[in-house]
Amino acid sequence: MKKIYVIHENSEWTVHLTKRLQELGLPYEEWHLDEGFVDLTAEPPVGVFYSRMSASSHTRDHRYAPELTSAVLNWLESYGRKVFNGTSALRLEVSKVAQYLALAGHGIRTPRTIAAVGKEQLLKAAQAFAGQSFITKHNRAGKGLGVQLFHSLQGLESYVNGPAFDEPVDGITLIQEYIQAPQPFITRCEFVGGKFVYAVQVDTSEGFELCPADACQIGDLFCPVGEEVPTKPKFQIVWASRVRLLKNTRASWQHTASRWQASSSSATATARSSRTTSTPTPTTTRMPKPLQASTACSRWPNSWAASWQRSKRAKR
Repeated sequence: MKKIYVIHENSEWTVHLTKRLQELGLPYEEWHLDEGFVDLTAEPPVGVFYSRMSASSHTRDHRYAPELTSAVLNWLESYGRKVFNGTSALRLEVSKVAQYLALAGHGIRTPRTIAAVGKEQLLKAAQAFAGQSFITKHNRAGKGLGVQLFHSLQGLESYVNGPAFDEPVDGITLIQEYIQAPQPFITRCEFVGGKFVYAVQVDTSEGFELCPADACQIGDLFCPVGEEVPTKPKFQIVWASRVRLLKNTRASWQHTASRWQASSSSATATARSSRTTSTPTPTTTRMPKPLQASTACSRWPNSWAASWQRSKRAKR
């Protein structure tokens, strides 16, 4: 079996992964790339390489970890090694400019954004947002670092020329149209291999600087049993089981529809053969109610549970 190489710069984010690899008895090795070197003339080891490099590495005093990782990933790919989250993924990870342009290339709209380098150019670019609210953010950040909301150009000028101004690690500051959400939260969707896995609802009422590893301490707040918890966690997992149940319900609908069509056709054929004018009356099936937006701990309606049980019986 090939060894799994985990490329990262923060052991706290990989402890659950390495623990699971140990439980499965899979050979692995961690490459902690906060510093090091790579011999481009040497052949890489044979194995599977998984990169967990983060754009916020500089906040942990690992300023050049992404650059070193880029060199390592290019080296691995040049030798044809199997790499997950390779150079193209890293390029998106460390640049919001690249992310927005990639989204636009796939027809996904994003707020109007201007990239600027230098304080004077930043203030000049902000003129395009005169009379409206806007935000600034770092091109390379992570965790929502550097996100500031402004309602006037004067506010931005005071911030840029004041002691609180936070210079981006790559020098690029983004000025972006501010779109106020109907409710103070964002939804992060996670995909593996192009398939949706789950979504996380993130509370932004206390600001934009967020990190799942630090703030997502759900503990007993996640689906409590027997009592209500007055305070909500900053991060809540939503739509994970719901999506799986939705798939089962869709299968149940299809199974019910096919059975109804079969019984209807059989009854019609019988009526024709006996030369009767009677028309079979199809059985009305009550469909489950649509998904309602709620927390991850809400109870499922009985109709959903019934649909799930029918789908299980249909698969047997």
